[in-house]
Amino acid sequence: MKKLADEYGWHVCFVASYDHRPVDLNDKEDWVFVDPGRDSADLYILNHIHSDNLLITQDIGLASLAMAKNAHVISPRGKTFKEDSIQTALDFRYLSALERKKGNYGKGPKTFTEEDRKRFIKTLCELLSNFEGDSAYTSN
Repeated sequence: MKKLADEYGWHVCFVASYDHRPVDLNDKEDWVFVDPGRDSADLYILNHIHSDNLLITQDIGLASLAMAKNAHVISPRGKTFKEDSIQTALDFRYLSALERKKGNYGKGPKTFTEEDRKRFIKTLCELLSNFEGDSAYTSN
């Protein structure tokens, strides 16, 4: 992903709590570590994201809040979150949480596949190419 961002002139910033710090971190300048805590990374992201930034997350709640700030949001599987479908996704998330409270657990997420990786790269390239050359969106 970093290679693609560099190709299009975008700066990449990874956000994680100290609890989730990668062991062998090569490029420390692209990482921000926040205090441990359930929502620390989400709060950092929401406090620093701007209009027309790109957020990659599988967290539907975070996606919804970032979209309210006019950020573009895609999932690691290459799904683009859209205004017309985010409420449905939030409703399903809520219903799933109710079921889990009752003790009903589903199968969990599907295994991440090579097709997911290809779809992500395609979606990311399409989104980044929409802004290529527009100095308002690049870090140069």
